[in-house]
Amino acid sequence: MAKAYTVHQLATLSGVSVRSLHYYDEIGLLYPAFVGSNGYRYYEKKQLLRLQQILFYRELGLKLNRIQKILDEPGFNLIAALESHQEKLTKETKRQQKLIQTIAKTIEHLKENQSMNNEVLFQGFDPEKQAEHEQYLIERCGQQMQSSIDESKQKTKGWSQEKWKMVMGEFDEICEKMICVINTGLPPENPKAQELVRRHYEWICQFWTPNRESYLGHSQLILDSKLRSAYTAHHPDLPEYIVEAIAHFSESELT
Repeated sequence: MAKAYTVHQLATLSGVSVRSLHYYDEIGLLYPAFVGSNGYRYYEKKQLLRLQQILFYRELGLKLNRIQKILDEPGFNLIAALESHQEKLTKETKRQQKLIQTIAKTIEHLKENQSMNNEVLFQGFDPEKQAEHEQYLIERCGQQMQSSIDESKQKTKGWSQEKWKMVMGEFDEICEKMICVINTGLPPENPKAQELVRRHYEWICQFWTPNRESYLGHSQLILDSKLRSAYTAHHPDLPEYIVEAIAHFSESELT
């Protein structure tokens, strides 16, 4: 008999939160193999392989509805998909290795005060990736996103390394405090969670100024784009939780 996993066991195995697995079931992205007489969802090898594909495509920045469309295509070929992922990840690994080499050379330069060609400082950084990310935002959110991108570039143009470090430290602090709220079991609409969302909104305003609609749009990027990893790095449940909190904040506080 095939091994079956409960939703909690699958969450532990895959690193995907129970909340997300329930959500995938609700939208038809990942159904369990069967529901037991005890009411528990059970997942078998076929579902585990599908979840793996979901995670691969999510890492590539695809929206959940796009992932579902790909996986449900009649001609979908699992081996071909895995080969495609392998090719993309191999390219990304080579880029990451180049970045690691750049870091090592910079450390060596700073420690030993060796001479270093300034061009080496920027080896491995890909301007095309930033342009690609900006294009993704425009395609995802509409042409109005261009003005937000321009505003963000203008606001951060003169920022020093210390300023960037301070601003990103603020983001980490907000995330860590939000995790404390999650761990206490408080719902996203709780005043403590809402106060942290207010801080999150004010943090974003350092880059661009969202209204209700654009802040809600930004929250969807947290949920199903590459931006998600900035939040899951703190806690696997943080994206879903903060998106629910943003929805409540936007409806009650923004115009």
